[in-house]
Amino acid sequence: MNRPYSNPYAAGSALGLVLLTGYIAAGRGLGASGAFAWVVARFAPANGYFARYAGNELWLVFEIIGVIAGGFLSAAIAGRLRREVERGPRVSVRARLACAFGGGLAMGAGAALARGCTSGLALSGGALLSVGSWIFIITAFAAGFALAPAMRWAWK
Repeated sequence: MNRPYSNPYAAGSALGLVLLTGYIAAGRGLGASGAFAWVVARFAPANGYFARYAGNELWLVFEIIGVIAGGFLSAAIAGRLRREVERGPRVSVRARLACAFGGGLAMGAGAALARGCTSGLALSGGALLSVGSWIFIITAFAAGFALAPAMRWAWK
């Protein structure tokens, strides 16, 4: 039986408390790209870009492991854990996975060029009231709303 989704206000408040706990406990905000850079630094230590991540950023890896485990646990508790690829009827599984992985690679490349990921910029920078972070958040949401009608065809 599928349970209803979490209340977005309660989930957002909980995320804010996790962010606050991160600042108090680790002195840093949340983000994801540093964890991937830390792992890559183990395989490419001579690369100047990734060398700066070879330090004591292991906590980011545990953060990402927690995100994955939390998502899995949440889906299991809500009865939404199943082995399928969500897609619209006009999109094949292969095309959906190609778009997902391509988008992920583009986001990763963008995070490397920007020296940080969108989650870190929006959550941590937004919490610190950074003007650039708030401009990014507003622009990202505006772009999402603008492109949503163009993408609906794939899901109907």
